[in-house]
Amino acid sequence: MARRRKGRNINGIVLLDKPLGGSSNQVLQKVRWLYQAAKAGHTGALDPLASGMLPICLGEATKFSQFLLDADKTYEVTAQLGVRTTTSDADGEVVEEKPVMSTPQQVEEACLGFIGPSKQVPSMYSALKHQGKPLYFYARQGITIEREARDIVIHQLEIIKLDLPFVEMRVSCTKGTYIRSLVDDIGQKLGCGAYVTRLHRTQVADYPADRMVDLPTLEAMATQAHEHGFEQMDELLLPMDTAVKTLPALVIDDEQAARFENGQSVVGSSDEPLIAHQQYRIYHRASTGERFLGVGEGVTSPKDQPVQLRDQGVYAMPRRRVVY
Repeated sequence: MARRRKGRNINGIVLLDKPLGGSSNQVLQKVRWLYQAAKAGHTGALDPLASGMLPICLGEATKFSQFLLDADKTYEVTAQLGVRTTTSDADGEVVEEKPVMSTPQQVEEACLGFIGPSKQVPSMYSALKHQGKPLYFYARQGITIEREARDIVIHQLEIIKLDLPFVEMRVSCTKGTYIRSLVDDIGQKLGCGAYVTRLHRTQVADYPADRMVDLPTLEAMATQAHEHGFEQMDELLLPMDTAVKTLPALVIDDEQAARFENGQSVVGSSDEPLIAHQQYRIYHRASTGERFLGVGEGVTSPKDQPVQLRDQGVYAMPRRRVVY
């Protein structure tokens, strides 16, 4: 028999303003403990030397974490030109120093040249897995693993401040983009090397930065919660469906909701034909308002019948489908 998790069955997403130092998993466990949550998970690690927005999913919200892992992200980064380190940040050992011969205009042109789609080779000091272990596990033993270049897109790159040898930038990019690798590539393009001295994530998806909360605030609120309850802390949580709000919504009635929650297919409205392989946010419209049920995917039913919507099992339900 599986052991039951201890803790509160609290569901939602808290936007943590991660401090410098400590891994993402360490602060995740801290937040879980402060909320006394039965289950928690983060949505994309930040290095110990990085700070900023780290959405932490509690309870059933953990089943939507992949959607936030796949979301675009925005960072503010400060790079120092003329120095290259083993980790491409201030935590590594200096392996090369060269004079910065480029003009401010040349530096800006080099940085802006990375806007758009490109191929990026992940750093050996990334958390990307190889045979079940992160690459940094091998790097710390002096082992280099061959890495394939990955497709990334830099949506925007803005020079905030240029005071050579320092360059401060704001970068908006797709998932899987390593800012340390981007800075190293910029340094290589300029012929002088570069490394990250500061990295701060300002946005994940379109979550507002003003909803972030830091650990000292949560710790103070948790102390009060032992006497007065968790209402104040729980008010910080964003609803679970905010993780998937880029998906189109589908509202179903009582009968369809009962089928959906029991693992059966449901049929979309003829007024709103569904699309095969499209994912949808599923809501049940009741007298008390709309209730979020989960995420479903349209699948083609046999014999040219309408498309069905299948629950993807990301929210407390077995895999189901819905007919279009």
